[in-house]
Amino acid sequence: MVVIGGGPVGSYAAYKLAEMGYEVTVVEQKERLGGPVCCTGIISQECVSSFAIDDSVILRRVNSARLFSPSGRLLIWLCQGKTQACVVDRVTFDMAMVSRAQGKGVEYVLNSPVKGIEVGDNRVRVEAVRQGEGLNFEARAVVIANGFGSRLNEGLGLGKVGDFVVGVQAEVETMGVDEVEVYFGQEIAPGFFAWLVPTSPQRALLGLLTRRNPGLYLRKLMSSLLAQGKIASAEAEPCYRGIPLKPLPRTYGNRLVVVGDAAGQVKPTTGGGIYYGLLCADIAANNLHWALQSNDLSARSLANYERGWKRKLGQELRIGYWARRFYERLNDRQIDRIFDIMKSKGIDEALLKADDFSFDWHGKALLKLLGHRAVSKAIEAIKIPFR
Repeated sequence: MVVIGGGPVGSYAAYKLAEMGYEVTVVEQKERLGGPVCCTGIISQECVSSFAIDDSVILRRVNSARLFSPSGRLLIWLCQGKTQACVVDRVTFDMAMVSRAQGKGVEYVLNSPVKGIEVGDNRVRVEAVRQGEGLNFEARAVVIANGFGSRLNEGLGLGKVGDFVVGVQAEVETMGVDEVEVYFGQEIAPGFFAWLVPTSPQRALLGLLTRRNPGLYLRKLMSSLLAQGKIASAEAEPCYRGIPLKPLPRTYGNRLVVVGDAAGQVKPTTGGGIYYGLLCADIAANNLHWALQSNDLSARSLANYERGWKRKLGQELRIGYWARRFYERLNDRQIDRIFDIMKSKGIDEALLKADDFSFDWHGKALLKLLGHRAVSKAIEAIKIPFR
């Protein structure tokens, strides 16, 4: 088996397949594992528990956040007595996933970008380049987990992700900020949001999502937070990353499956992809095992993988994307109005206290919010055309 991509999702898929008894090679384009990653590293407690993530990779646990509307109205997101999310050190987290895979005998080949995949009747040939020389691998099947933006999917006839956003982030020195803060508004992050996530005393990750000019909006946000006394300097080196908002049209083919960001298995509401990617890697490994055991690695057989992950995530992704597109059409006054309604009617507290409230599964909360009489009337008054 060959897995393309040595991030956490690729490493977990490799680990699962090796645990099932297969020889697995991970082909990674980076020169070294565990390098810098442009990611906030927020995952749910559900994810931590489901995938036995070690406490050593967790920087801090989160049960509250401060949400700011465009005009500065504040909503407190507080889950009493329980951790909803954890901030992980992405470098340490990624290396822990690598170590888990290597413990099962997985081999990693680094500094080897994949240039093509040739699917035959009995084998798949993966063509990579290492230090200017060709490097070929053969396997019974391939898992593509090399992140968003790969051209491999189009070349294999799987299509391309239909919508995406750009994330930008920098590490900053903070001044007395000890709680996650989230900022909304067209002047801050048009159509999306920004965040300030403390990782350690006086250090935090500051970032935002936007479709255009991410660096410009980040610099403006830094200047604003500096003036408010929340950060110590507006000088920081940003990193950038494309984030898919819709799934790949097709995530399987003859002798191959696509998982994680490469497949667009990302929450459209927040851009978070670690948990969904790990869930899909688990489904992919189980379906590949069944296909390998039955010696049927045809596209028809591996379509079960796509049906499986869509049963798990399909509705969440559809509702989340609808909500994302709706939010993008709101102006600052309308966003403020929704904040006001949620606070005055106690809707925010009701959602947080609901037994089914979840950091990862937003569909039910969104439907409840839209079904609330005051909110639905406000949305109807907004009269935004939406298809």
